[in-house]
Amino acid sequence: MRLFKDMNNAEAHQALAKGELRLKVGPYIYCIQSSESIVFDGLRTLYADFQIVTAESFADYHMSLRPGNLIQKWRKKIDFYSDGHRPFNRIEAQHAYAFLEWGMNWCVSTGSNEYLKLHAAVLSKNGIGLILPGLPGVGKSTLSAALCLSGWRVLSDEHALIPFNTHKLVPLCRPISLKNKSIDLIRNFSSRVVLGPESLDTHKGNVAHMKADLTSDRHDSELIPAHLIIFPRYSPESTLVLNKKSKTEAFMFAGLHSFNYGLLSQTGFETMCTLVDAVNCYDLTYSDLDEALRAIESLVSEVSSS
Repeated sequence: MRLFKDMNNAEAHQALAKGELRLKVGPYIYCIQSSESIVFDGLRTLYADFQIVTAESFADYHMSLRPGNLIQKWRKKIDFYSDGHRPFNRIEAQHAYAFLEWGMNWCVSTGSNEYLKLHAAVLSKNGIGLILPGLPGVGKSTLSAALCLSGWRVLSDEHALIPFNTHKLVPLCRPISLKNKSIDLIRNFSSRVVLGPESLDTHKGNVAHMKADLTSDRHDSELIPAHLIIFPRYSPESTLVLNKKSKTEAFMFAGLHSFNYGLLSQTGFETMCTLVDAVNCYDLTYSDLDEALRAIESLVSEVSSS
């Protein structure tokens, strides 16, 4: 097995520029092409420990970030291409790395319907799987970054992938997306933080991605059983509130946070039933990260002792 960090800079530059860089990320192979230095720097920082496969290997997703023509290159504008199509508006070249990560998310969100997919951060500790569903802005990425830096294994920051009619979780470890105030909050949380390029003034504000594969089992492909679903909500100045959530309400909210629940029809319904039946569900409102982490650890202890 060869890792991205095993390639020297010249070899890695060439592979990326020619569209021959294939990274194994969970169950998928991403083929990435770009000559933008910020893309190269971000990949070298955040994907150093990911496996690479040969240029002849099948790729699930082909992605390219490049200027559409010489005028766009001169104007420092680039386009994102997926399988040769341009699904998004043109962007500033300085935002290329952030857009690569968003594009990688988009590929899984819009395809890959062999799983029930929830919009959620997914972590595990001592074999206990934790799902943190939520819309942007509720604090799930900040919370998952803090958990990652406190010894948890990150399975995904964006997608809970659940094989049909199971309550298992598919590891899809990728960097954690942090925005605006969360960047400095997490930077100050631990000396172990490794951040990629920071993109300023994007349509989502300031964005940086944190290296998430910090544990010894970081890229283990074995499925992890889900035990907890926690719906987090960051609320400034709020005291910590942790309440058990009914399974009926959790089912409805999880469905709202799914990318393909409706598309999967009966299979989606049955898989969601299997998942929710197997886990304990909670609402968590927090303003202090340390308090939130202690509350989650207490739930893990309860699961471990039951």
